[in-house]
Amino acid sequence: MLRFGILSTAKIGRELVVPAIQDAENCVVTAIASRDLAKARAMADRFSVPHAFGSYEEMLASDTIDAVYIPLPTSQHVKWAIKAADAGKHVLCEKPLALKAEEIDTVIAARERNKVLISEAYMVTYSPVWLKVRSLIAEGAIGRLRHVQGAFTYYNRDPGNMRNVPSLGGGGLPDIGVYPAITTRFSTGKEPLRVQANTERDPEFGTDIYSSVRADFGDFELSFYVSTQLAARQVMVFHGDKGYIEVKSPFNADRYGREEVELTNQNHGQSQLFRFQDARQYKLEAEAFARAAKGEAGDVVTLENSRLNQMFIDAIYRASEKDGWEPV
Repeated sequence: MLRFGILSTAKIGRELVVPAIQDAENCVVTAIASRDLAKARAMADRFSVPHAFGSYEEMLASDTIDAVYIPLPTSQHVKWAIKAADAGKHVLCEKPLALKAEEIDTVIAARERNKVLISEAYMVTYSPVWLKVRSLIAEGAIGRLRHVQGAFTYYNRDPGNMRNVPSLGGGGLPDIGVYPAITTRFSTGKEPLRVQANTERDPEFGTDIYSSVRADFGDFELSFYVSTQLAARQVMVFHGDKGYIEVKSPFNADRYGREEVELTNQNHGQSQLFRFQDARQYKLEAEAFARAAKGEAGDVVTLENSRLNQMFIDAIYRASEKDGWEPV
């Protein structure tokens, strides 16, 4: 069993990732760390975790863990990923790993000098939903792909929420813009060449709260919008000359609806609905990471893949400051 230590008591860890690790077949949580020992102990007791630490450094120095999961605010991801790697621990880090593509180079260097696994936690790439989408596109189920359309929105104006605090790495593109980007790249195996974008910032918070993006992938276009101040919505549609694929609640199925993929054949007027009952993408992510950390076969999100995705996001920000196309 790969032994995980959790670096903080953040909500996503408490509600989604820690339960998934505890339910996984090849890994387990053995330690919780917080700057407040009482909080660490309370969370450890909740999940029957044997060890609690009152500092991150103390847990990283412990031999009770083999790997760390990092759900800290985005602005702290690179720093603690490097610290964990330098402590000889494997690292599963929440997205986005960094706020600039060049920052990932320092994480790659830490991975190389310590010979550990470091992976960004894009749970969608382990989901049978997205594996099905990728398979359908590859087998030509919709013919020639011409356009991908997506949306990811929610409403949050809480000034204390990290998503609305620039110094913590807040903003719509880092938080949710990465999902239409990674799923399009994952499903098609293609990279964006250039982008156009419009971005709006909150006058009070300073974070980006709305972005409309058009990306040229050469063979097809991707258009999507994201917002942290619109009614909640998620959708991804892949449109080809012989049909289209609609991914229902593509990113957070537990909050946005059922995990379903609908394939419609435009020429024959036929539709197929693929349902995935409780796909448990966080559990699959933890298990794949544990296999890779042990040197077993299995795909995980590499840092090189993460760098390409962040280059896409960086280009969107640059494109938002100008008219016309911006190269990725």
